[in-house]
Amino acid sequence: MSKTTGTFVTTGHLKSTVMQKIMPSLWFNNNAEEAMDFYASVFKSFRVFNKSYYGKGMGAPEGLLLSATFELEGEHFIAINGGPLFPFTEAVSFTINCENQAEIDDYWTRLTADGGRESQCGWLKDKYGLSWQVVPAKLSTMVADKDPAVSSRVMAEVMKMVKLDIATLEKAYNGH
Repeated sequence: MSKTTGTFVTTGHLKSTVMQKIMPSLWFNNNAEEAMDFYASVFKSFRVFNKSYYGKGMGAPEGLLLSATFELEGEHFIAINGGPLFPFTEAVSFTINCENQAEIDDYWTRLTADGGRESQCGWLKDKYGLSWQVVPAKLSTMVADKDPAVSSRVMAEVMKMVKLDIATLEKAYNGH
């Protein structure tokens, strides 16, 4: 791109990967690059496909990341440094399906570190304000049980919790 429209830097090629038809765009308050570094430290699988930067006269500091396409655990996202106009809200969150309690605990600890906040029912906000729900992978099966008494017991336990506890949910599911 020309200097008046910004600088484009490619760190990979999206054409060589399978592209999602729909990709979430995450609007950051000029800290998208920092946030991507944070997510790279939290998730085992992370890669950046491309980055573009603000150029001279584009309404943000020259050289600031404008946007990037990246992947977390096989899911593609777009990060945009758009400023403070549109902060994240709980209206959109991302679910992390975990195989065991250690995995839940690890994601919980990492995502709430350095300014993240716990919420309820397995939800939290990371230090950038992005909402995540950290859940056991089998939770959707438990709450979709054909027996309404079973799903009600499980949901009653979920509603009491901040960070989800698999052992407690399994006891509720099994009627103990």
